[in-house]
Order: sequence, then structure tokens, then C-alpha cells
Amino acid sequence: MNNGLEDVVAAETQLSHVNGEAGQLIIRGVSLDRLVAHARYEDVVTLLFSGLFEPIADAAEFGRRLGQKRVEIFAHVETIDRDLLALPPVDVMRALIARLADGDDLDTALMLLAAPAVFLPAVLRLKRGETPVAPTPALSHAADILAMLGARVPNDAAVAALDAYLVTISDHGLNASTFASRVVASTKAGLTSSVLAAISALKGPLHGGAPGPVLDMLDAIGTPDNAQDWLVRALDQGERLMGFGHRVYRVRDPRADALKGALKQLVAAEPANRDRIELAEAVEQSALAVLRLRKPDRPLDVNVEFYTALLLDALKFPRDAFTGVFAIGRTVGWLAHAREQSLEGRLIRPRSVYVGPLPQQAA
Repeated sequence: MNNGLEDVVAAETQLSHVNGEAGQLIIRGVSLDRLVAHARYEDVVTLLFSGLFEPIADAAEFGRRLGQKRVEIFAHVETIDRDLLALPPVDVMRALIARLADGDDLDTALMLLAAPAVFLPAVLRLKRGETPVAPTPALSHAADILAMLGARVPNDAAVAALDAYLVTISDHGLNASTFASRVVASTKAGLTSSVLAAISALKGPLHGGAPGPVLDMLDAIGTPDNAQDWLVRALDQGERLMGFGHRVYRVRDPRADALKGALKQLVAAEPANRDRIELAEAVEQSALAVLRLRKPDRPLDVNVEFYTALLLDALKFPRDAFTGVFAIGRTVGWLAHAREQSLEGRLIRPRSVYVGPLPQQAA
């Protein structure tokens, strides 16, 4: 029944494609497995921004300009007061971004890429009673984030792991936060407004707020030997297994394998995390076996949240900051979609289907 409404047409985009049946993510014509193997964050931003903003010579030039923007953004850190700091990290970050100019050009886009990368480490350090660390513009984006978080230049393995994460989550079709970004952009509001709308959608537990509980689950399981019994009891009690299942993917989430590969390389360089990944792999195998047995009619496989939690934990981000780190990586996708929508010039205005009572007819 169409209720007199026109057929719904999917949004057209050149940015990314999610094939849930095949378990494939394509970003600007490049499959995720190839992209994450060869690209740094600066490369994927250059790729996504291509044709949407004024051209940048190459990823190196983009990195230089983004480094300068991180330095400019750092001046806003001094406005963080005690009341603001009492909020969750992602809310502090959102409040600080709301102070920024609401333009629609490349300069605004670069500012918005720099903002969460600078604000989140500063907020986390202030919450620990430590002094924020100023950006180092000569560093890559991933390296500078880790340097601002830990007050030291990170090792190559850690930088590569964060780069892999930022590339992997850079864009993912028309998810809730990206749709929010496009809706706001369609009104001709600026890019800052679009990013703020996207962050507000992302912070919900059904979207970007799920990776932290994966670690809570692993903590509760404790050792690989406990995995199967714990998972069975959880399902018996009607609980959801965190990090499994996806609204779009009918098979394994390709982002999970990209992050698992990055995590293994990090563990090879930093063996202190080895026990954690061994536990995670045991839980993954047990969960898949239990889910196949208990829910044979539902295609439930590991999703991006599972190895996101392990990777960010290994990089020393606290659990309550995971949504903020996600925002650092996804902002490029939000900006690209917002700009694409703004250039298209159409207002997104879906029609509702009224299902309430009708006026009583006179007798």
C-alpha cells in the first residue's frame, strides 16, 4: 500500500557503497581491504573530498594544511571550564565544535576535521587532571592524536593501527549520523551544523555508543575457557552479545577483518596486548558457534564494534571516549556527504504516513 505517496528513491552518492549481501564496503570505487592496506587518513580524506571542494595538490599538502588547522583549533581548549568538563567526552567535544564558524568551504571542512582530533585528547587529559598537549603540525593526523593523548611521540605500530581505524570508519553509506548530516546540509545550513547533527545522532547507543560494552563482556568472561558457558547463559537471560550482528550486513562485516588485521600488527609490536586478543578470538569463535545453534534463521556475525573496542583499548583510549574517537574518523564522511548534498541543491523532506484517528464525519 502506497497511501498515495510517491515511491521512495534512495539517495544517490558517489562516496561509498555498502553491499550487505556480499560483505563489501566500497569507498569512491576502492574496496575497503585495498584501501586500508595502502592508505593513511590523509589519503582517504583526499579521496573523499575530491571534486567536492577546491583541489588540493596531494595528500602531503592536505596533511600540511590540516596540521596548521590543528594548531589553530587548540586555542579553543582554554575555554573548557569545570561544568563543561563534567559532561561525557563526546558532549564536551560537541559543545566545543558548536563554537566554530558555520561555513561551507574547504577551510571550514579542514577546521572541522581538526576539531575533534584536538578536542578529544585535550578533554581526556583534563579529566585525568593533566595539562593538554599542543598539536605538532609536522606529524601525521593519527600520530598527532596519539601524541596529544599520551604526551609523547607514538611508535610506528600505534600510528599505523590508528590510521587503519580512521580509514576503516571514514564512511559507511547512509547510516543514521550521515543521514542527519545530509538532512541539515540540504537546508543550506553550514558544515558545522551538519557535523553537530551527525555527532548528536552518533552518540546514541544504537549507533556509535556500542563498542565500550564489548570490553565489559570480555571482562566478564575473563578467560577463553569461560567463553561458551558465559555466552550461553547470556542468551538464556535474553541478553544481546555485543559486537555481533548488523542491520545491513548479512555476512561478516568487512570492517571487522580490517581492524582485526590492524590489531594483530599492533600486538606483534606490543606483546602486552596478546592475552586480550587471544581472549577476543576465543569469544568470537564461541559466539559464532553458539549463535548458529541458537539463532539458525538469523545471519549474525562479528561486526565493526568488536575489534574497534579492542583496538582503541590497546591504543589507551578510555571506554567512555570510544564514541568520540569514532567521530574523529567519521567526520570526513559526514563532511563529504554534507557537501555533496549541498551542491545537489535539494531539500530532504520525506513525507510522513499518518496513522492516527480521522475527524468524525457529521451525521
